[in-house]
Amino acid sequence: MTQYRFKRSFTADSNVSQQMFDLLEIVFSGITDVAEEIKKLGASWESASTPFIYFHNDIAISHVGVLEIPMQIMNSLTTVGGIHGVATHPEFRRQGYYRKVMEEVLSYCDQLYQTLILTTPNPEFYTPFGFRVIPEYRFQTQVKSPASSNGFRVLNTADRQDVELLHRLLETRSPVSHIVGIVNEKPVFCFNEGSRILSYAADLDLITCMNIEDNTLHLFDIVATHIPPLKEILSRIPDIITQVFIYFTPDRLELDNIQALPYQLEDTVLMVRGKFAAEGQKLMLPRSGRC
Repeated sequence: MTQYRFKRSFTADSNVSQQMFDLLEIVFSGITDVAEEIKKLGASWESASTPFIYFHNDIAISHVGVLEIPMQIMNSLTTVGGIHGVATHPEFRRQGYYRKVMEEVLSYCDQLYQTLILTTPNPEFYTPFGFRVIPEYRFQTQVKSPASSNGFRVLNTADRQDVELLHRLLETRSPVSHIVGIVNEKPVFCFNEGSRILSYAADLDLITCMNIEDNTLHLFDIVATHIPPLKEILSRIPDIITQVFIYFTPDRLELDNIQALPYQLEDTVLMVRGKFAAEGQKLMLPRSGRC
């Protein structure tokens, strides 16, 4: 017998978390391990997500999660709803279960949020529910940054003091962009970035999500109470940098010569439902805030 149950809290039923991850692991292999890893960083899926689940004989067959993401959009602070963890068991697809769950989700979210966001490689799954694609751009600039002394160290996420440092900066971070930026958010950041290299510059009190390949800096996020000019970050990198790709809107980096090119980050598109004040701007939602 198929039964629909709408859960607003994992604490209401101790079995919900395991049932949900049993489903998600089938659809997104390895996701349970990632969820366990972020708990070591003092964040958790369960603390951030509201689960909507369709059950069949006590087996979760369709799930949509809702997150709250505090953002700054066009200089205005707002909380948006993030849709994530969308999954239906392969044996129960094309039977209307996902639609029933999504309709419940939207009824819930419409009472709370003016804006819903998600990122996906499959926009056709969401356009029937009023979501629209927002074009995104990667930003490129040519630089002449000579090798210098290393002003960064790798953050050790197994070290308690480094984890406390990460929490402090996430709690007090300034949005990386006035057009679209994230503020005071932990679980999504830890899920997306916790298993990647995080670099800390003590004198700037700043964490970067970045990598360097062939004299090219790929900059994905900056976590700091003050966003410095790009030249300040470059001056602390012990490599010759001739080109920078920036994967967020770089309006705060004090750049004059920059090119914006259409780009799909990790082959996903940004989708929005409802009000979105930055629509029409050249932007990218940072990797750390994508759900």
